[in-house]
Amino acid sequence: MDQLVLYFGIALTALVGATILSLIGLRAFAGWLDFKRAELDRGREPGTPNTVARIDIADMKERLRKLEAIAAGVDI
Repeated sequence: MDQLVLYFGIALTALVGATILSLIGLRAFAGWLDFKRAELDRGREPGTPNTVARIDIADMKERLRKLEAIAAGVDI
């Protein structure tokens, strides 16, 4: 009988420990999700174009300079 109580005690302790660890993990995951949600809501600062847009603008400016040079009769 004593062994049965011991085994039930060990099983109950393991179950309580697993439950506590699961709850801690779920709470940490919920916090991480809130952090990521806030990160997405904050977004990017307006007025700071991304790199691709800057490259495209620079390419357009270069093409415009070439067209203006052609229109002015300057050899490139």
